[in-house]
Amino acid sequence: MNAAVDQVARSLRPDVRNPMLKLPGMVKLQRLPAPVKEALVTVLMDIRKDAHANAEKCWRKHKSPMAAYWQVVAV
Repeated sequence: MNAAVDQVARSLRPDVRNPMLKLPGMVKLQRLPAPVKEALVTVLMDIRKDAHANAEKCWRKHKSPMAAYWQVVAV
């Protein structure tokens, strides 16, 4: 029974749910001031939006390999 409790607690840890939090660079990103983080989020979301638009355009042109590429870039 105790093992089940440990398992649940582990699965709730942020670094278990999102392995990217274990990357060394993530510590540096988390230490950035809020305005810098907000600017970074804005840029990354712009890249995501553009990549989704490119993927949709490729799907319409029946260029599935490029559409898949742009979908991955959007992630």
